Amino acid sequence: MNIAIDGPAGAGKSTIAKKLAKEMGFVYVDTGAMYRAMALYFLERNIDAADESEICAAVKNVEISICYQGGVQQVILNGENVSGKIRKEEVGNMASAVSVYPDVRKKLVALQQKLAAGADVIMDGRDIGTCVLPDAEVKIYLTASESARAKRRYDELKEKGAECDLEAIQKDIKDRDYRDMHREESPLKQAEDAVLLDSSDLTIEETVEKIRTVCREAQMA
Repeated sequence: MNIAIDGPAGAGKSTIAKKLAKEMGFVYVDTGAMYRAMALYFLERNIDAADESEICAAVKNVEISICYQGGVQQVILNGENVSGKIRKEEVGNMASAVSVYPDVRKKLVALQQKLAAGADVIMDGRDIGTCVLPDAEVKIYLTASESARAKRRYDELKEKGAECDLEAIQKDIKDRDYRDMHREESPLKQAEDAVLLDSSDLTIEETVEKIRTVCREAQMA
């Protein structure tokens, strides 16, 4: 069984997907982490996000895999565990910028589909239900207001002791939404058969319970 969760940055996709995967015994595939790992590769080599030819030439040198240690997902980039490096803001922004390139998406989508073909998976991202897993038994489009998403990100960063500005975070989220929704290649949009879920005023547990209900109905169908 495949479960696809799509939505904009900061909607809580990864948090919800991880919790559901653990409860249901599914494999969680964090596609955003895979894009971030590729973005990290470009950043560490000072490759400009706007230089499509150089980005596409570098793609062939990138190998990304996902493994689990003690139940925790580890992201491996060319043999190096980069799980701790890929969560920086600049990596997320780079990932959003380079994900518009067909060569980048083609390489990662092939790996994601291979993972889903061999196991029960929960996969979250921007185009899972529309492109990566169009035949997924359950599709969720998880969203929240810009202000709610910005506040969540702000709280997360403050908890880690990082200096941050709420207004700047909200602007960054708005800019990323625009890029994700207006890119030519696989733009962020709700699949026609996806269930829309706005988590602006919901707790994590309330959101998970609503998706659990959708999954139970799908399994009984």
